[in-house]
Amino acid sequence: MPVAHKIADFIERSSWIRAMFEAGAKLKAEKGAQNVFDFSLGNPNIEPPERFYQIMSRLVEDRTPGRHAYMPNAGYPHVRAKVASYLNREHGPAFTENDIIMTVGAAGALNIVLKAIVDPGAEVVVPTPYFVEYDFYLDNHGGKVTRVPTDERFELDIAAMADAINEKTCAVLINNPNNPTGAVYTQESVDALAAMLTEKSEQLGKAIYLISDEPYRQIVFDGLSVPSIFAAYPHSIVVTSFSKNLSLPGQRIGYAAVHPEIADKGILLGGMTLANRILGFVNAPGMMQLAVAELLDDSAEVAEYARKRELILKVLDEAGYEYVRPGGAFYVFPKSPIADDVAFCRRAIEENLLVVPGSGFMGPGYFRIAYCCDDASIVNSLEAFKRARQGVK
Repeated sequence: MPVAHKIADFIERSSWIRAMFEAGAKLKAEKGAQNVFDFSLGNPNIEPPERFYQIMSRLVEDRTPGRHAYMPNAGYPHVRAKVASYLNREHGPAFTENDIIMTVGAAGALNIVLKAIVDPGAEVVVPTPYFVEYDFYLDNHGGKVTRVPTDERFELDIAAMADAINEKTCAVLINNPNNPTGAVYTQESVDALAAMLTEKSEQLGKAIYLISDEPYRQIVFDGLSVPSIFAAYPHSIVVTSFSKNLSLPGQRIGYAAVHPEIADKGILLGGMTLANRILGFVNAPGMMQLAVAELLDDSAEVAEYARKRELILKVLDEAGYEYVRPGGAFYVFPKSPIADDVAFCRRAIEENLLVVPGSGFMGPGYFRIAYCCDDASIVNSLEAFKRARQGVK
């Protein structure tokens, strides 16, 4: 076999989004892009704010000696200081630059956290449905995911999460707002989770970390806000990126932030910084660090996603689908018209409609729509959604 057996298995398990992407490319070539309704990828179609281009133009022209040299593995100190100041305004605890590590996106941030805290065989509790790559990230570092279902509205089931925690548990990982459901976990849920983790940490004689993956934090609707895990629980870590709120997914820039009072802070941050280097990231992209340091209070036209959400929900209503109204991100996770969500998504392809089976996110019986696309694709997809639903048995 040309690749490792494990990788061959991973390719198979992660094939759905890739398969939808490949099917979409083929359909667009055959039928024309305007006739294909592609909701498969969470790739923002809103452009970055104008200030981003202005800042980048200035940075490109900067010939300061050493501008493109190596830097500390955690990132430029003055950039981390600006992030810390921003977090102090948003969350309250007294962050300093030493609590921040600039990373290669949220994925890089999560991997350095897991590299630092996961021993072989350690477990991380994750509510389902969840981002498909979490399994692979945990495997990168010898750990495993302990899956806990959410309730019928995709809200956290704190009692079930408590039951899943044991002596092998090192962390709980949440994604708020959630991909693929668009759920925004409430203050009540976060407070209950923090109280449970405090109790479990005392019982087990060790701190169980709470990690929150928050690249969609600024993309919330209906007056909602994302509760601060830092305000709720001292043993907490946030990983995030500028991919969604600034529409910069291709630039791979983010950061990890640890609570100033987190357990074993010195060795934890030392391990995360080392992981940034030995995992091959070395440091986050330098130009992008300098750019986002000036854009911490900026965002792309996030209100556009609220408008697009209403467009896709109107389509789903008229086509007869059931769903939980998403409070954030740019996804909706409707029920499949049939129990076999994979079969439904295959049927949808016949109507030039590209959606992703919920099974790929450990949410069988549902499918994911990424509505971060042009308005015409959303509005013109109505008949395709109707035909897809009517054509399954």
